Amino acid sequence: MKVLAIALLLALSTAADAATVATPFGVWQNPKGTILVRTHSCGQLLCGDIIWAGPKAIADAREAGVTSLVGTELLSNYHASGAGRWTGQVYVPDQGRRFYSTIELQNANSLRISGCILGGLICKHQEWTRR
Repeated sequence: MKVLAIALLLALSTAADAATVATPFGVWQNPKGTILVRTHSCGQLLCGDIIWAGPKAIADAREAGVTSLVGTELLSNYHASGAGRWTGQVYVPDQGRRFYSTIELQNANSLRISGCILGGLICKHQEWTRR
């Protein structure tokens, strides 16, 4: 009986830990490993700032007129739009533009970030990993 009780407590503890980790908030790396973004709450919304950038990302952004990439708000004004889904705007530094965007939590360690133009007719996405 004690073994069953311990196993049940461990299972509940593991499930609670997994539920805590399955959040869009944290530090995320883009697929090329050129930037790290910290996502956080900004009031009732989700936002994300660049906290580290590699030399190539810095150079590409500088060519587009962004003088300081680290500290730039990359993800802004995302509101919940479904289970594990948020809608807002993504800033693309090397283009100097913001685009309509969605974030979908794939699992505890993976986000899919999509950016669209022409009212959502043309979209691209990236899979970001938790760091």
